[in-house]
Amino acid sequence: MIDPIYVASGFSVGLLVGMTGVGGGSLMTPLLILLFGVHPATAVGTDLLYAAATKTGGSLVHGWARSIHWRAVLRLASGSISASIVTLLILWWLDLSTETARSLVNSVLCFALMLTAASLIFRKLIIDKLRARMERVDDATIARATVLVGVLLGVLVSISSVGAGAVGVTALLLLYPQLPMVRIVGSDIAHAVPLTLVAGIGHWMMGSTDWQLLGVLLIGSLPGIAIGSYFAVRVPETALRLLLAGILILVAGRLGVEQWRSSAPNLAAVSERAVAPGPPLVVPIAVGVRPAH
Repeated sequence: MIDPIYVASGFSVGLLVGMTGVGGGSLMTPLLILLFGVHPATAVGTDLLYAAATKTGGSLVHGWARSIHWRAVLRLASGSISASIVTLLILWWLDLSTETARSLVNSVLCFALMLTAASLIFRKLIIDKLRARMERVDDATIARATVLVGVLLGVLVSISSVGAGAVGVTALLLLYPQLPMVRIVGSDIAHAVPLTLVAGIGHWMMGSTDWQLLGVLLIGSLPGIAIGSYFAVRVPETALRLLLAGILILVAGRLGVEQWRSSAPNLAAVSERAVAPGPPLVVPIAVGVRPAH
């Protein structure tokens, strides 16, 4: 059955994504974990394929309009795809069904949400401070820096499904200041498609994907993205970015509190075992033997 609550959630996330351009992972994954109680690994795996499906259409549109800087995309992908594969192997070794994997996903998700919020709030300040310096950097250094950014995005996206949106756009604005904004956005979307697809397939192979949930979310998100894109030019960009950053900070704080509450009993148990008194020390003494002087 199609749950209308999931459809409405997909529509709301799609609406915000269409209006702000920020990846749905920073919104959909916390929503699934906090409101619907989905296991963090399943939420990440489902959202990765959700992002791959939704961004494929945007990538095709940007490709048709020739608003993709393919050199930057290839540089990002050369770092992100390999980092994603290594990260997925580590997650497979940890076993995503364990409490350790749950804690890892929640912790990385909190960090990625805060990083995304900081990118939204301080993007203009960072670009104004560093853009002039980046324009004087040679192409070889830019290429190496782009690959390193790809590695960071590959790790973040594979664990939390967050990072390919606002963080990627901010990094591209710094590294390629000569590109117009439309090519920056197009390049970020084009890079997100193979990254989320590879990471999503990896999670699917590990059994952390809910295909029924994915289909229901897409039913709501696709029209939401279309409507949000229509209203994007009619709403002040600064207000949208600050609103979304505030939401992400609140969500990250809520996730952090939930993680602390779940780990507090374990920490208390470990502390009690550490300070618990051991058995009394017994020194055997032979009866009838005088102690040595």
